[in-house]
Amino acid sequence: MNAHISSRSFLALMGVVVLWASAFPAIRVGVDGLGVAALSFLRLAIAAVALMVVAPFLGVRRPRSRDLPLIALAGATGMTAYQVLLNWGEVHVSAGTASMLISVAPVFSVLLGRTFLSEPVTRRVVIGSGVAIGGSVIVAFAGGSTGFSAGGLVVLAAAVVQGVYHVVSKPLLRRYSGMEVATYAMVAGTVFALPLIPATLRAVATASTDALISVAYLGLLPSALGFVIWGYAVARLPLSVSTAALYLVPPVTLVVSFVWLSEVPHLLEVAGGAVIIIGVLLINRRSPAATPEQHAPATAQQHADSATRPAGARTAASHDRATACAAPQSPSAQGHAS
Repeated sequence: MNAHISSRSFLALMGVVVLWASAFPAIRVGVDGLGVAALSFLRLAIAAVALMVVAPFLGVRRPRSRDLPLIALAGATGMTAYQVLLNWGEVHVSAGTASMLISVAPVFSVLLGRTFLSEPVTRRVVIGSGVAIGGSVIVAFAGGSTGFSAGGLVVLAAAVVQGVYHVVSKPLLRRYSGMEVATYAMVAGTVFALPLIPATLRAVATASTDALISVAYLGLLPSALGFVIWGYAVARLPLSVSTAALYLVPPVTLVVSFVWLSEVPHLLEVAGGAVIIIGVLLINRRSPAATPEQHAPATAQQHADSATRPAGARTAASHDRATACAAPQSPSAQGHAS
């Protein structure tokens, strides 16, 4: 691989990690000034408009009518429901805690894939899922003054719907690029969020400048630009490098939250987050006999907020590998991906 291309790809990957990590504290700022409904709608709408503007330059095609039901389900779960639940959860839990809980989303992706797509589940996956879920319980019970945060359960619900999105988007990624699926889902999610417009108008009228800047940042950078440069990176770097980098999101979130919001995580939360990462690593650990193509569906269960790539820029084989590993996110991410 050309060293110059490799270094640019690595920088892009690190940029994605920072963008997606910074989204969690930005949500804290935005939700304080705008509320859950307005923040959810505005972030989706800004990101959808931005992606539609660049779509013609990145080769995004119109979806086929037969795929519209799946696209609608992807938008309703991975975009609308995910944003509302994550934003609602961050009313009650810290940004760092939210990022650690969202990192358990691959577990739900695997379990749902086994249920609805009949994908095999190995003993290692079962053990990893148990470890990750145990870590999420530790994190949820570590927050709040009473030692338990119901907001943590809401964030876990956001991780569940992100898992649903991963499963729903998998059939779409066989026919479309990651950029196309992300754009379709973002637009669909914005449509489903239209009932939030009245609350959005009321909130914007009294919102602080910091909150408005925060939601603009969330829509344009972590949600839109993050998708584009994530797709650029995963198309040019080894699969193991690109997916492993996503495990940096929670620790980077802790650093950004400390600098931006002066949030100091509980030691028990950090321990629980480490347990979650160990569990997710077990789930995605490649067996010696596995090929990259066999491993790709598992790694596709990563963060929320979604990957993108220009259509037609690579061969069909490269496209399949890139879109498989670039399944959204994210934000969520859930983002990813937040």
